[in-house]
Amino acid sequence: MSVEAIDARPPGLAQRDGDAGRLRLFLGGDVMLGRGIDQALAHPSPPELYEPWVKDAREYLRLAELANGPIPVPLDPPYVWGDALDVLARFAPDLRIVNLETAITQSDRPWPGKSIHYRMHPDNVDCLLAARPDCCVLANNHVLDWGEEGLAQTLDTLARAGVSTAGAGRDEDDAFAPAVLPHPRGRALVFACATADSGVLDEQAARGQRAGIALLPDCGAKSANRVIERIGAHRREDDFVVLSIHWGANWVRRVPDEHRVFARRLIDSGAVDAVHGHSSHHPLPIEIHRGKLVLYGCGDLVNDYEGIGAHGDLRSDLGCLHFADVDPFTRRCTALRIVPLQLRRFRLGAPDEDAVAWLAAAVADPADERAARLALHHGVLNWTATT
Repeated sequence: MSVEAIDARPPGLAQRDGDAGRLRLFLGGDVMLGRGIDQALAHPSPPELYEPWVKDAREYLRLAELANGPIPVPLDPPYVWGDALDVLARFAPDLRIVNLETAITQSDRPWPGKSIHYRMHPDNVDCLLAARPDCCVLANNHVLDWGEEGLAQTLDTLARAGVSTAGAGRDEDDAFAPAVLPHPRGRALVFACATADSGVLDEQAARGQRAGIALLPDCGAKSANRVIERIGAHRREDDFVVLSIHWGANWVRRVPDEHRVFARRLIDSGAVDAVHGHSSHHPLPIEIHRGKLVLYGCGDLVNDYEGIGAHGDLRSDLGCLHFADVDPFTRRCTALRIVPLQLRRFRLGAPDEDAVAWLAAAVADPADERAARLALHHGVLNWTATT
């Protein structure tokens, strides 16, 4: 997608008139509520870390305060989401899907040999629940930071809270099974997986009766066919299918060609209606392929990176709220709205003009030959399908 700046006020965000036949999805990127954020909440985990550079999770809280000012510890559960809660209420999505890149556990056994371990104390789960997610994707390189015990407690905590999960499980079939999300016009299936290039270790893969991640070795044709086969075993004719995938390295500047081929192959097969990609800590270009939405990289939605040095001009402080309207009959994307918010003092709030301009350039896709346009309306990026 390319971006066109248009100085016009967007349609009323709360208005859903004429949208009765549409399914509206909220697709969020990486939600990282562990480490520094967990320390700022009411029930922090033990602060010990096993990183080569930081040994105490409270250091991330201190760095954030040095960067942007004091944080009102202990935080109320909704605090981190800040303005995002009002935006979510105004857009009123039918379904809310995020990638939860934090184990929710009291396990004190970190995965051996891994340098970064994210966890949030189970008593802090109300922080996550404040955003009312319908599905937390767990196919990523941090949900097993605290071993199988940490994964089991994460699954149990979310199940008790009524939140569906996909992408990790107690065995291989469980890990690859979809989250089934009813909505007023039918149901959506969320399948989730990760690829090895995202940092998930081979020994963390769910295989047979072993708990773990729904892991693909690569984005080749064999992996795509494996996903298509899994989807075919669950999908009904009228289902809307989202593939949520954790892929690629952090801090990349372009979408790998193999990711494009993989996403298009799945859409062309008729198995997948939207691709929800994540792993890069910043947003990547967006594509509409045959009328179907492909988010190659949603970027981080919430993290504790404040005060950490930037990676050149790549920004991880922008939490993007993606709202996609789809036709439940054709399963095509009819509109996309991206609302950027900026993380300061561990809270999502209004972004500055430079941040919005950077985002507009970041999501523009030079490979989109059809020149579909994202229009920038007072800080909201808008795309609407044309007939």
